[in-house]
Amino acid sequence: MTHTTSPITIIGAGIGGLTTALALKQQGIQAAIYESSPEIKPVGAGIIMAHNAMQVFEKLGIHHTIEKAGHSISHIKITNAQGAILSSLDLSEYEQKYGVHNIAIHRGELQKILAEEIGYDRIHLNKRLSQIEKKEIYDLTFEDGSTLKSSFVIGADGIKSVVREQLFPKSTIRSANQKCWRGICEIQLPQKYHHQAIEAWGKGKRFGFSKISDTKVYWFAVVNSKKDQTEETDLASLFGEFHSDMLDLILATPKEQIIVNDIIDLKPISKWQDGNSCLLGDAAHATTPNLGQGACQAVEDAYVLGKLLAQGMPFEQGCKEYEKIRVKKAHSIVNTSWALGKMAHFENSAGIWLRNSLVKNIPLSVNRKQLEMIFTLP
Repeated sequence: MTHTTSPITIIGAGIGGLTTALALKQQGIQAAIYESSPEIKPVGAGIIMAHNAMQVFEKLGIHHTIEKAGHSISHIKITNAQGAILSSLDLSEYEQKYGVHNIAIHRGELQKILAEEIGYDRIHLNKRLSQIEKKEIYDLTFEDGSTLKSSFVIGADGIKSVVREQLFPKSTIRSANQKCWRGICEIQLPQKYHHQAIEAWGKGKRFGFSKISDTKVYWFAVVNSKKDQTEETDLASLFGEFHSDMLDLILATPKEQIIVNDIIDLKPISKWQDGNSCLLGDAAHATTPNLGQGACQAVEDAYVLGKLLAQGMPFEQGCKEYEKIRVKKAHSIVNTSWALGKMAHFENSAGIWLRNSLVKNIPLSVNRKQLEMIFTLP
């Protein structure tokens, strides 16, 4: 069975693919999205959309909807395992500067908001791409046997991107040798945590959490990988030395609602576009989650590419320009996040003492410079 579509095909209905489709739609450019999942539903865990992403959503006119569905975060704190503060960042000046808040939200809720804005008629579900070939235009084949011809293709299909693997030079997925558990629970979080994102650093492990709605809290637990860890690992025992407020979150979460993954990223690649195809989000620059910028960088990609194409730039030229504008910042995020993840997971006591001392004594001006780099849109 063969489908014909609008000239622009987006592979992947994650946050990057959906934001791209919305940015294009608002400029009168239609794109069709092909997504491997059978439905867009609230799966996954929590996510924080930082000021850079929220500025894009403000430009797209949906930031109030996202703010209403999520929970604002005004402080980011790094603590030791028992909750003593090592670093505290007050985001109020950025809230005033940009007119938006950092928002913690369920990833699935955000996808739903974006999908509704685009219109479900533009999103083709249960379409897992198996093959893509460049002929006069692009020939795409899906696992269900259906085929598609498209003039322009945007690969927003994640770190294991089929578009990248079949159209672009060989790339390398790297393991951070860390395992991450993520969960969402319903619990009355103490008032002091209500507008904070907390990350506690221990010995070879860390634990983070934030409210994502009036009743729900998102948390994650990361450890240096060991052979004896499985999905059945007793997390409460593994994190036994952490503050009881953190252990309460683990204990309040049904085991079947905990997701476990290895932490991986994409070794930086310099080529994100080739002819009338380009890569976006994790397909181009997947990062470890240590700066909370994975989805935010995908949103920035969507904003830049959408803006260039809206100016009437030919697709190929727009993709080249998009790569040129975005590659330096995206690679900086990937590299900084990788280094931060290693530092947060020291196991040597002397290294931990030195790390904690350094984090405590980072000048405010250094933190501010880093945040400005992250939050400023191109």
